[in-house]
Amino acid sequence: MEPLTEQELHNLAMNIVGKELEADGFEFLTVNSELRKNPQFVCIKEKKLHFVVVKSISYPGDPKDLDFFRSDLNKMKAHALKFEARTFYAAVGLVNASDYNLPVYLNEDYIVDYDGLIEI
Repeated sequence: MEPLTEQELHNLAMNIVGKELEADGFEFLTVNSELRKNPQFVCIKEKKLHFVVVKSISYPGDPKDLDFFRSDLNKMKAHALKFEARTFYAAVGLVNASDYNLPVYLNEDYIVDYDGLIEI
């Protein structure tokens, strides 16, 4: 069993958020899956530009704790203001379903802790 890499966890989180954005009527202009390169999604909805920063958070990290990413989020918000865009943060907690102390493995069950977009 191979644990998912940091990039694979990031891609999984992006897929979860991307499906939500699509279901909510967002139109994707660009999608960036490169780690630590923000934003991951640049979208339009109702003729308004949106930047979405996606982070995968592995257990025991708390996806609701924004303090760890505050500096990155403030930089992204300043960048978005230049484009008159709204900026959102999407933190996706991922944990092994059978044992929280094990990593998330390929083709095994996992639990998602995601409460949707947080405007910053």
